[in-house]
Amino acid sequence: MEMQLETLDTAIRICAVLPDIMMLRQPGIELALWLRRIPPGIEAELAQLPAESLPDGRVLVGLADLNAALDSLFLDRVTTAAVRPWLIADIAALVDQFVDLTGTTEVDVRLERITGDGCWKFHRDCVEARLLTTYRGPGTEWVFPADAPNALRDQRAYRGPIHRFPRQAVGVFKGSCAGPGSGIVHRSPPLAGQGETRLLLCLNLPSSASPERWTRSALQSG
Repeated sequence: MEMQLETLDTAIRICAVLPDIMMLRQPGIELALWLRRIPPGIEAELAQLPAESLPDGRVLVGLADLNAALDSLFLDRVTTAAVRPWLIADIAALVDQFVDLTGTTEVDVRLERITGDGCWKFHRDCVEARLLTTYRGPGTEWVFPADAPNALRDQRAYRGPIHRFPRQAVGVFKGSCAGPGSGIVHRSPPLAGQGETRLLLCLNLPSSASPERWTRSALQSG
């Protein structure tokens, strides 16, 4: 079904490899979706970890400090020998591609452990571009641009088509700051009462909502 999305709406592009997300730069493209799967062993270990052992944090960081900053997010978290280095390497690769896409010198990296509904309302992000991938749990839900007005108006009562990022897929999309009419309408999948935990990675450009820039001195003082 996912491979048919771009035939249903010209604003959507399906990517075969990570560098293909650069298609988001093209006029009229609102969402580029890389359909990847993480290694089965890593997926299984992530699924078995207690929720409290999953990383949860946010850093604003430049590429030179990226690996050290990511390592700081895992302090006292994810103790398995395989998961921690794999996640750090994967996030670093996604950050590197996001930098190529946006031209930024700093990236706001948020790795979030979600046990409830999260941002359950349909909305557009007030950003130029955002990258999302879910390492554990269900992926982000979104609607075609043509269905956006109804989803925004009806919210929980919306009964139109809802699409979901496939498991571990990487989605990069434009927000409302990308220009008039831009912005993929999306939401976090409602999880309240389901006993499920998501591990979500979100990459953004620096903004007023970003934390102070991470430095190695912050790690030493911590």
